Amino acid sequence: MLYLIGLGLGDAKDITVKGLEAVRRCSRVYLEAYTSVLTVGKEALVGAERSPASWIDAKDITVKGLEAVRRSSRVYLEAYTSVLTVGKEALEEFYGRKLILADREEVEQEADNILKDADISDVAFLVVGDPFGATTHSDLVLRATKLGIPYRVIHNASIMNAVGCCGLQLYKFGETVSIVFWTDTWRPESFFDKVKKNRQNGMHTLCLLDIKVKEQSLENLIKGRKIYEPPRYMSVNQAAQQLLEIIQNQRIRGEEPAITEETLCVGLARVGADDQKIAAGTLQQMCTVDLGEPLHSLIITGGSIHPMEMEMLNLIDGL
Repeated sequence: MLYLIGLGLGDAKDITVKGLEAVRRCSRVYLEAYTSVLTVGKEALVGAERSPASWIDAKDITVKGLEAVRRSSRVYLEAYTSVLTVGKEALEEFYGRKLILADREEVEQEADNILKDADISDVAFLVVGDPFGATTHSDLVLRATKLGIPYRVIHNASIMNAVGCCGLQLYKFGETVSIVFWTDTWRPESFFDKVKKNRQNGMHTLCLLDIKVKEQSLENLIKGRKIYEPPRYMSVNQAAQQLLEIIQNQRIRGEEPAITEETLCVGLARVGADDQKIAAGTLQQMCTVDLGEPLHSLIITGGSIHPMEMEMLNLIDGL
């Protein structure tokens, strides 16, 4: 059996009981390690004082997920589509299983290694947030199905539903967009069409901000050198600045932008953590708001704000 287990957003205990049971019975446990980042070691859970940035730890897994982990023969930790700020050792301590870090190359190019013997033993694949927060995890399920390997998904909280913490109503969100880091030669604006469509329909837009982990420079990529750039995480400030530039570009082209500098936005940081931070203000104000450490997300409101939504924003941010 292949288990895909969500770890949640807060700390190590956010794993469900079902997830924990699965982890503990698996023969292999993989930690997906290319959309998350492990930055804190074992001391985070065994007595040392945690750093302010350490907002996700082993207890975020559900109990169901923990059970699956503990009965698996292999446990993989996927840590590249989100940010996990406790060390692998801390997770191993809590789950009671050794973890195998699964980076982008392992998951996307060597998936057969993860699925090996999963038809005769339990294998766990751990994902920060919810297992289907990234399309590559759907690919793993499709591969397993084609090989006749049964699978089970143990869900958990993700930014897609936890974003409701800001007070905006979930059913009023339209299509989610991703904002990527611009380069000197690549400055995509196509996602802005979705923002426009959402605004026309009175829907809020959740913007997921870029994560660059284990990326190679063009020179190193061409020369085949496995040298990686330092990790980068887009902030709300950077996202807002790029949005303002898109607005200006549209005006230069004679187009009417769907949003302006005065559009109400909400910035979120470290959702699910004890030190999560939420700030509401204009898009222009989002360029300078201080939300601290990653991960950040940005919401562009749909224009029409329900009185209860505004009351919640007032409560949270003091608008």
